[in-house]
Amino acid sequence: MTDSKKFKTVDSKVDFIQIEHEMLEKWNKDDTFNQLRKKNSKGKPWSFLDGPITANNPMGVHHAWGRTLKDIFQRYHAMQGRELRYQNGFDCQGLWVEIEVEKELGFKTKRDVQAYGLEKFVNKCKERVEKYSEIQTEQSKRLGYWMDWDNSYFTMSDENNYTIWAFLKKLYNDGKIYKGTDVVPWSGRSGTSYSQMEIIEGRKLVAHTSVFVRFPLKNRPNEYILIWTTTPWTLTSNVAAAVNVNLDYVKLKASDGAVYYFAKENLEYQRLDKQFKEKKQWIDGVPKLKTIAQIFKERGGYEIIGSVKGVNMLGWEYEGPFDELEAQCKMGGFPFVNEDLKDKGHSGISCHRIIDGGKDSIGSDVVVAGEGTGIVHTAPGCGAIDKKIAQKTGLVSIAPLDEESCYIDGFGKYTGKCATKIETTQEIIADLKDKGFLLYQEQYPHVYPHCWRSGDELVFRIVDEWYINMDWRDKIKNLVKDIQWIPEWGHEREMEWLENMSDWMISKKRFWGLALPIWKFEDGTFFVVGSKKELKELAVEGWEEFEGKSPHRPWIDKVKIKHPESGLIGTRIPDVGNPWLDAGIVPYSTLHYNSDRDYWNKWFPADFVVECLPGQFRNWFYSLLALSTVMEGKAPFKTLLGHAMVKDETGRDMHKSWGNAIWFDDAAEKMGVDVMRWMYANQNPEHNLLFGYAIADEVRKQLITLWNTYSFFVTYANLDGFDPSIEIDKSTLTKSDRWII
Repeated sequence: MTDSKKFKTVDSKVDFIQIEHEMLEKWNKDDTFNQLRKKNSKGKPWSFLDGPITANNPMGVHHAWGRTLKDIFQRYHAMQGRELRYQNGFDCQGLWVEIEVEKELGFKTKRDVQAYGLEKFVNKCKERVEKYSEIQTEQSKRLGYWMDWDNSYFTMSDENNYTIWAFLKKLYNDGKIYKGTDVVPWSGRSGTSYSQMEIIEGRKLVAHTSVFVRFPLKNRPNEYILIWTTTPWTLTSNVAAAVNVNLDYVKLKASDGAVYYFAKENLEYQRLDKQFKEKKQWIDGVPKLKTIAQIFKERGGYEIIGSVKGVNMLGWEYEGPFDELEAQCKMGGFPFVNEDLKDKGHSGISCHRIIDGGKDSIGSDVVVAGEGTGIVHTAPGCGAIDKKIAQKTGLVSIAPLDEESCYIDGFGKYTGKCATKIETTQEIIADLKDKGFLLYQEQYPHVYPHCWRSGDELVFRIVDEWYINMDWRDKIKNLVKDIQWIPEWGHEREMEWLENMSDWMISKKRFWGLALPIWKFEDGTFFVVGSKKELKELAVEGWEEFEGKSPHRPWIDKVKIKHPESGLIGTRIPDVGNPWLDAGIVPYSTLHYNSDRDYWNKWFPADFVVECLPGQFRNWFYSLLALSTVMEGKAPFKTLLGHAMVKDETGRDMHKSWGNAIWFDDAAEKMGVDVMRWMYANQNPEHNLLFGYAIADEVRKQLITLWNTYSFFVTYANLDGFDPSIEIDKSTLTKSDRWII
């Protein structure tokens, strides 16, 4: 009110956005938020744990949905007199920050970073986080989001990093940390691998040039097995061909007299026919796929002259398409040599035979009829399943690619060429044709993994990485039942992920992130350091240079330690950690688990968390549960609310490159945050939210109705001299008055 007797007059041409700014100024001037905190300081605690927003770019409208829900729930419990912590979180470390800094500096590869200088690069990453955490803070205030902004946590903090060290130390003491050589998704642009939980984020619908290739059978003149692949670059590293022992394989004679073997079911199989008709999983301009029968008809016709069971094909030997390469001739594999197979005289060429594809970890056939030919070209250096088959069957592995996804030495004219480039694929296909191996090529649309930050196409590459053995997943499952999941199917989704996940790859060959506290020694052993105190006790070199610095590269790399048992001097591995470790430890690091256990006991577990659903079952929710299982064996939160995605008005994903993304600042000043918050609060969080200016106009009409109601009251309250400070004489009230009250 303008004075003690009158309400503020309502302008008929009200500027809602201006009123929002005035209200923010009033809250700031009156210190309203801190007054609320003081009022509730003796109340019963209600613990909210914030999932950290990545401090890497300005907020989009998709960020504002979750932040609005967080604000609404915290305001509700504050109105009940509960004491809250109001701590916001910023996610700081990882490839997403590195990529943006590389763009700023005009870098194209990891080599550019190394030439620039690691210390300067890491400091640039820190500066970017600091810059955008300030921007996001101001944007969140504009949203009306009440938080203790001077007490936000940062996952790059010493406390966060050292608490992860403590978690890894517990696992090390239980024998759950190991170094493994495996085939993993790899980004040549970023020069790093991707974990199982990350790869799903970057899947894109693309068309690859796939090929039908014939492998000549030895001791069977003019007979061939037919294979199919969407990655022709892997043919350079072919070792074997896998069949399903229970399938029937047709024996087809082509018009030129050549005989082909492939799954009988595939002869007339209409590949992706449903997707083509429904225009789902398809790309404009890509023609409908032909059946194998159509391919042979166009080449002059064919005749079926017999069939054979897969089991009866086992052991058949063949000639590979690139047997002239040095890599194919190396004994024991290349460049990762299996000495046992080397001693037995095994090379890629000597392994060229038909093998049983077998079963996967859940008992399903690895080789099936369908999109391909029922005979799978097997390259253990280029595929995770292929690698497992090789280990069971005694095959060597040929690993063709370097960190930038280019062929290494040993691959003839392909050495130095990037496997994912179209020109390389075209050259390989031309060579297959010249050698007589190519039967047919086509454009094949499918969903293929890409780097979800840099956007480049991933390859599968053998590499040494560090893992957590997750054979204790049943302990995590036991905690899932202690949580209230909203929506309820969240429980089932989390359990599905825990059932199917493999060991957790925690290392990345990058620069800005958690410095994995793993020191290795010349005898092949390694040791995990669990705290800064332990590091100082074990340090024999570099401590003076490191002291006073954050536990990041390059400073932490200077410290060498003495193994407490062997006495050997060790050096830290150069790898940084999976960023989901950073976010998973926050129920401990942000609640001062190591420094103030009473405070931790007061606020742990969190009463409530809320985040976007699609990816978090395998990311934040999973990491929270896994880390808490190890730290205390307790669920880190009691109730979880998951919300869906923000889409554009037509239901499409929002992407900056598509031109349909809406930045928070633009929306706030054009439609107003009250309209935005109404849209977010009114939406069933289980369903995707369609967001746009036309929809906002409809929402504004509802707000205008509320405003007009208030305007009506103000007008007549002032005319009647209504003073809210005077207690109402209830004996004078009419029935309508009582109903209104």
